[in-house]
Amino acid sequence: MTELSLYSRIRTHGTLAEAPIDVPDARFALPSTINWMRALAILVDDLALDFGAARHFYANVQRRAVSDREANSICEQLLFALHQIASLRAIANVPNKADVARIGIVAWYYGIYGAASAMVAAADGSFPDTHAATATQWARHFPMNRLAMAPFADRLSNLSDAAVEAELAPMRERGKHSLTVVPTTVAQAWGCCTEYLSGTAGWEKWNIREQVKGTREFKDLGTDSFRTAAAKKLRDARYDKRGIGFLHEASRYRGKANYRDSIYLAYGKSVPALLTGFVDDLERVLSAFSAMAAAYASMRMGRDPWAAFIDDLEAKRAISVSPKALWS
Repeated sequence: MTELSLYSRIRTHGTLAEAPIDVPDARFALPSTINWMRALAILVDDLALDFGAARHFYANVQRRAVSDREANSICEQLLFALHQIASLRAIANVPNKADVARIGIVAWYYGIYGAASAMVAAADGSFPDTHAATATQWARHFPMNRLAMAPFADRLSNLSDAAVEAELAPMRERGKHSLTVVPTTVAQAWGCCTEYLSGTAGWEKWNIREQVKGTREFKDLGTDSFRTAAAKKLRDARYDKRGIGFLHEASRYRGKANYRDSIYLAYGKSVPALLTGFVDDLERVLSAFSAMAAAYASMRMGRDPWAAFIDDLEAKRAISVSPKALWS
């Protein structure tokens, strides 16, 4: 029988979803997944990002009149985030982390999404009905207004080549480091985070180009590329309107695990060892993001409503994680 290598076959022939040229290279796909989360964990530890630090950061945020439905949404979304933290803590005890890495990433993302949704609801009383809309709304309220805490505050105002290069430049001054190499220092962690944001910008630009190619305006140009001035104008108009922030990075991260890089988390004898500590990093980063979200929500809701929510959740929770331990 001929020896089969699924990885080699996919790289050679592609899949129904991707041509060979679009199939991610294992030398980059798995390390970037692991190392971005390692970098974020290093930074939240270095910055000591917890509920107390976040309350201090949001000290000047004013309470607003939150309706019952708004308060219910804020509390519900934070409970979703808390449940995902509990899930990550539970699977951290699984011996082979390759068994749970994918579900860990999905739990992490939905925890981030729930916490971000709580922040948006606390900010303006809205609840966007898509993940993309939530990411845009969160970026508008928080990173754009300097109300997101590091390391979750980085953003690109738009995707024009000039803006991307100009805005990445000061971020690279914090440190440079390849996503293919495990970061061990704070400077290296910042370097990894900048590279992941840069990669996300490139991925978003690719999506925009594909979307533009499907428009009537592009098809009327009678071209299949962006070499002409008219085609570039259509593309660049979309670039100029598209900003990205941490929620866009998180969405890409989840999408890679769910749909694109499936083979790299489950294939290869070296993978379990490479994933040592990965679930712990996911939990640490989500806990820090949730602390930021909870602190902001507590300021907007006010002391007494927040205390009532935490007391009720502490008394009646079915999960093992204590909200008081994280958010008070």
